[in-house]
Amino acid sequence: MSVSVGLEALLALLACTAYGLATLRGREVARLPSLALVAGWLLHGASLAVDVSGWGTDGGARFGFAPALSGAVWLVLAVHAVESRFVPLPGVRRALAAMGVVVSGLLVFFPGEVALKFSSPLVPLHLLLGIASYGLFGAAVIHGVMLDSAERALRRRPGSAGAGAGPAPLPAAPGHSPTLFGLPLMRLERLTFRFVEAGFVVLSLALLMGWLASLMGHAAWRWDHKTVFSLLGWATFAALIAGRHLKGWRGRRATRWLYAGAGLLVLAYIGSRFVAEVVLNRTVPT
Repeated sequence: MSVSVGLEALLALLACTAYGLATLRGREVARLPSLALVAGWLLHGASLAVDVSGWGTDGGARFGFAPALSGAVWLVLAVHAVESRFVPLPGVRRALAAMGVVVSGLLVFFPGEVALKFSSPLVPLHLLLGIASYGLFGAAVIHGVMLDSAERALRRRPGSAGAGAGPAPLPAAPGHSPTLFGLPLMRLERLTFRFVEAGFVVLSLALLMGWLASLMGHAAWRWDHKTVFSLLGWATFAALIAGRHLKGWRGRRATRWLYAGAGLLVLAYIGSRFVAEVVLNRTVPT
C-alpha cells in the first residue's frame, strides 16, 4: 500500500472533510450539509482529475480500483445533485456523503498505478464508458433500495397484507401519491429502470470499445476475471431488461436481478483490481 502525498491527496482529504460535514443533520447546522456536499463533490472531482491525469508526475496517467470506485461514486453524486433539484432526499444525501468520505479516503492510500500507456485511442474511451456505466448502475441500485423500502412500508400499512402496528408511512394511493422518499411509487420504479437501461447501453459500448481495441493490437480484451464478470453482469442486466419488458418483472424480483448484476460488475473491475493491487500487491494490465 502506498500513500499519496501530492496535490491529489490534499484535495481528497479536503473532499473527505467536506463530505463529513455533509453527513450532519439538525436545524442547528441549517444549510451547511447541502453546501458541504457540493464542496466535497467539486474537491472530489478535482482530486480525481489530478490523480487520473497524472498531472505533476513523470509517469503519466494513473488508474486503479480506488479511482474507479471513486469515479463511480462521484457520478452517482452528480445524478443526486440533479435529482435533488426536483425532489429533496436528505436521507440519501447523508448516505452518499458517507460513501464520499470512504472513497475520498481510499484515493489517498490507493491512488492507482502510474504510467498507463494507451496503444489505442479506444482504450481510454473503454475505461471512461466503463466508469460511466458503474455510475449509472450505482444510481439504479440506490433507487432500487429506495423502491424496496417504499414497498416494505406499503406492506406495513394498516389494512394491508402483513401490516403491523404503527403509523402508515404511505398514503392511500401508493402508485400515484408520494412515498416516504417524496416520489410516487410508480415514478420511482420507472426512474430506477431508466438508470438500468442507460447503464446497460453505456456498458455495451464499453465492452464494444474494449473488443475493438483488442483488434487494433491493445490487450484490452482478455479472458480474465474482469472480462468474465463483466460479461456475466452484462447478461444479467440483459435478462432483467428482457424480463421486465416481456414478462413484467417488478418489485423484489426485479431489484434482486439489479443487485446481482451490480455485484458482478463490482467484482469485474474494482474487485479484481483490489485483489491484485492490495491483496497480491502486483501490477496488472488495465
